[in-house]
Amino acid sequence: MKISVRTTGLPLCRAALPGRAVRTMATAAVAAATHVSSRSSSPMSMPPRLFNVRAAQNTRLPVQPASPPRQPTTTTTTTTPQSQTHPLMPPGYIATTATLPTFTIPSVILPTPSHHLLAKSIISAFRRDGIIQIAQSPLQQRLCKEAMAASKQFFALPPEKKAACVDERSYGGYIASGEEVTDGIADYSEIFTITRDFAKTDSRVKAGWPCHGPVPWPEDGGMRETMMRYKTELGEEGKRLVRLVEMGLGLEEGELGRWIGDDGKQGEGGWHHARVLRFPPRNKTNGKGKEGRGIGSHTDYGLLVISAQDEVGGLFIRRPSREERFANWEESAAGLREEEEGWVFVPPVGGTHTVILGDMMQYLTRNYLTATPHKVGLNTRERFAFAYFHEPSFQAVLKPLNGGVIPTDLDDRRKNDKGVHYGTHFTNMFIRNYPERITTKRLLAEGRYGLLERPELRTIGAVPTTTTVEKSV
Repeated sequence: MKISVRTTGLPLCRAALPGRAVRTMATAAVAAATHVSSRSSSPMSMPPRLFNVRAAQNTRLPVQPASPPRQPTTTTTTTTPQSQTHPLMPPGYIATTATLPTFTIPSVILPTPSHHLLAKSIISAFRRDGIIQIAQSPLQQRLCKEAMAASKQFFALPPEKKAACVDERSYGGYIASGEEVTDGIADYSEIFTITRDFAKTDSRVKAGWPCHGPVPWPEDGGMRETMMRYKTELGEEGKRLVRLVEMGLGLEEGELGRWIGDDGKQGEGGWHHARVLRFPPRNKTNGKGKEGRGIGSHTDYGLLVISAQDEVGGLFIRRPSREERFANWEESAAGLREEEEGWVFVPPVGGTHTVILGDMMQYLTRNYLTATPHKVGLNTRERFAFAYFHEPSFQAVLKPLNGGVIPTDLDDRRKNDKGVHYGTHFTNMFIRNYPERITTKRLLAEGRYGLLERPELRTIGAVPTTTTVEKSV
């Protein structure tokens, strides 16, 4: 049996996406045709190719570059373990290597047979691998390249200039290597976090709402404009992925999206944020952390995470397993099985993003989809990455979903669940990860953590009913 497998190299984010229309399939027969968009784990510079795959054949034929609009592709391949070493794997690690199919996400999600097929394939991939790989559009490729360049420029600044990019109200801004803590151990990652950006005059900031404040951008270099163009574009991709997850789960449109509020009907939308990351070479650290460890094992907080990495390599994930149960919103999953077997190395592939799932997706789907445990190892060269987090509203009190393919008996203990307040979950995670940061110390010293129980902080779109007078800094 011959399977046609197409690899594509596409891109990343701002709200310029509406210009990319999508063609609908003309017939049901065409819609049912299965194309597998697959990428090898070869170096980043590998150009897109067309493969005819047989059991003992791997010939490569040239293919014309893809042009917009992007069409959906689905997969019939599986992620198979490779050898326990890979040329891009950080030294000192033993893991299998992922060979992920690449999905092409259409510009507009429609209720067509082909889009339903794509959605179901994505759900199957998440349940099998815990991660999917998606092709970047040409716009996303350009924005990603610009963001990576801006990242390198920022992290090359003198320490005092980077250290000035800290705010006492929000967790936005610079995080020095060794400042972030995972499972009680300092991480070597160096980070710039792009949180929701609130002016000091905003009523929520003046009322002292936890985690609400400005992003302390560097004064020069145009970093803000570059990063926000990329983040905005990834936000549009996040909306499309949420819709595909709804479709693949058999849910009505908006059953996941309503917890985000991005439709403009319930406030300003989700608590979407991003992290610009640099990892030092393993032999050039400050000695504060654990040898060879960039970030310890953990799960992320929200719905899904769209990431880009450079050509160096360092990401490891764990596949979903019934034997590995965790609920990070109830008990910390930091350090989960970090030293055990079962990790999968995700090699960098040019022109793609990876997507993993977060705690709130696991909670909403009653463990039908699970958050992806992951960690980062230090390589022999410095490494750069960008992660965008597509999140519920800070004010959302989420409740497990019913319907579609989500079995109600997957987690009986949640039948009387009162819900999870995302703002509290987010705040708890950042307090845990940054215990010595001025933002954490001020939040706790001023007693503002208790504000998370107020009704206006638990109603999407609500505004402060009272204003507290901020203490002088």
